[in-house]
Amino acid sequence: MTKNVSGVVASVAFAAGLVVLVPSVNAQDKAPGTPPPAATKADAQRVVKIIQADKAKSKNYCDLATLGDQIEQAYEKKDEKAVDALSQKMDDLGANIGPEYVALMDSMQDMDPNSTTAQEIGDVFGPLDDMCGKK
Repeated sequence: MTKNVSGVVASVAFAAGLVVLVPSVNAQDKAPGTPPPAATKADAQRVVKIIQADKAKSKNYCDLATLGDQIEQAYEKKDEKAVDALSQKMDDLGANIGPEYVALMDSMQDMDPNSTTAQEIGDVFGPLDDMCGKK
């Protein structure tokens, strides 16, 4: 099954076109306006291995998927307060997964979801989504 980045990020960050990304933990180290390096398939593979190797990080990832669904529902209902509150929870969970995950999500912010790289990254996250019951 081929997924694109919007499918992956939907489970962790997208809500009907609204991108909710956890802030980069290294943002203060970058010059203002400097975009993060572009995400690669290798970056995603490294992050997925880190998450799979740690039960707490795996649980947090699955919890992010659930929050992503809740954010999408709140967004469709135009419930901005709920979107904001759920987004804050998502930020906290993302930070708990680790800086590598946060950096990957940050670097995917401006990625074209239809690009080859985005589709490859989506495929890498497939086993995690399957583990969480997301298909």
